[in-house]
Amino acid sequence: MELFSLSGKVVVITGAAGLLGRNHVLAVVAAGGIPVLIDIDKHRLQVVADEVAKTYGETVKMFVVDITNEAQVKSCCESVIKNFGHVDGLVNNAANNPKIESAEINEQSRLENFSLLNWDADISVGLTGAFLCTKYFGAAIASQGGSIVNISSDLGVIAPDQRIYQQPGVAESQQPVKSVTYSVVKTGLIGLSRYTATYWAKQGVRCNALCPGGVENLQDPSFVSKLSSLIPLSRMAHQDEYQGSVIFLLSDASSYMTGSVLIVDGGRTAW
Repeated sequence: MELFSLSGKVVVITGAAGLLGRNHVLAVVAAGGIPVLIDIDKHRLQVVADEVAKTYGETVKMFVVDITNEAQVKSCCESVIKNFGHVDGLVNNAANNPKIESAEINEQSRLENFSLLNWDADISVGLTGAFLCTKYFGAAIASQGGSIVNISSDLGVIAPDQRIYQQPGVAESQQPVKSVTYSVVKTGLIGLSRYTATYWAKQGVRCNALCPGGVENLQDPSFVSKLSSLIPLSRMAHQDEYQGSVIFLLSDASSYMTGSVLIVDGGRTAW
């Protein structure tokens, strides 16, 4: 449908080598868009680029960038504009999200033990990186209009239920938890979305936050069961189930939507 088309649109995607980032890239290509892949991991970026070439016969532009480094982001933006002449969309997807694997490994994720070093690292990628990409790529979009999508989370609108991470036989003080920075970053992206939406509204820039729920990725069956019990649809999301939401927000299908929060979580936040 033409309404959802991204034909000829240049869309910058950060964290493009990750689980969701890969799917954002595939969705943009399928909708006729031109994805620009940004990630710090060159090898995994190449894997995604190769998949696009094999599946769609398209060659994509990719940049190895540390999005916490302003000079690198600025230089990347200049290169993208030099290559394509314009930027029409930005998906701020990059974030630190370490797996919760064992109490021994994750004791340091507890609030009372959480280090300033880890705080700074997570905030730097998830919020500072999104700010820098918005500063440069967003300004480029503002020159002719377009759409910015910030990938938040259901945990940007609700607190994590730490009970689903608990492990039997482990002392409370050593139980693994979802880190404080994950909630802070994802909530902050919603604020950034609203600010940007109103700041550049007159320039024809729309900005919205997408709040996905948990995505299946070979997690421990016990964890999957506990999380699924909190979701009315009784399951986690399949890895490709946010493609439609991303295309909706990037395309003219959402032309009157800005400063909004689109929650796609299987109904978890409805309970």
